[in-house]
Amino acid sequence: MSTDARPISRFPVPALAELPEDIRTKLLEVQAKAGFVPNVFLTLAHRPDEFRAFVAYHDALILRPSGLSKGEKEMVIVATSGANRCLYCVVAHGAILRIYEKNPLLADQIAVNHRKADITPRQAAMLDFAMKVCLDSAGLGEADFAALAAHGFTLEDAWDIGAITALFGLSNRMANLTSMRPNDEFYLMGRVPKASAPAA
Repeated sequence: MSTDARPISRFPVPALAELPEDIRTKLLEVQAKAGFVPNVFLTLAHRPDEFRAFVAYHDALILRPSGLSKGEKEMVIVATSGANRCLYCVVAHGAILRIYEKNPLLADQIAVNHRKADITPRQAAMLDFAMKVCLDSAGLGEADFAALAAHGFTLEDAWDIGAITALFGLSNRMANLTSMRPNDEFYLMGRVPKASAPAA
């Protein structure tokens, strides 16, 4: 069976032409930038109001200025998505992480065990905190915040780490609920250097 024949969601996936104009425009913008439409957008578009709410919160959180780099935000997503056994988010955000960090090994390391990954002590502390939010948020205490502060993270950074973990806890569960299939394109992104342009 070809991978293209497999459904991307167990729920109905609307055709692009059937979508509300604002959502269709968003998907076409993503397609123009990435070269394809990530299946998460097509899957969540099944419920337009929820699609808009999810994307708005995602963008408010991920795109805001922060003490975390773009790559570090993706580290949080990949580590906690691995803990939640979310295939879609590990594959898709692993690709983004590889690209941001220019490191083909890092996403796999972080998805399986961030303490064995080639990251800095600061990043390990960030992911320790994220994993506590992911797996035992009721157990968070002052010592957890102090451990972050010892590596230069502010209270606002702690909010960012926790909120990204929480948002992707929702995303992970929706991806598992819908059997959301990662786009084939994600698997190779950031693993192999792009071919150099031929000399003129």
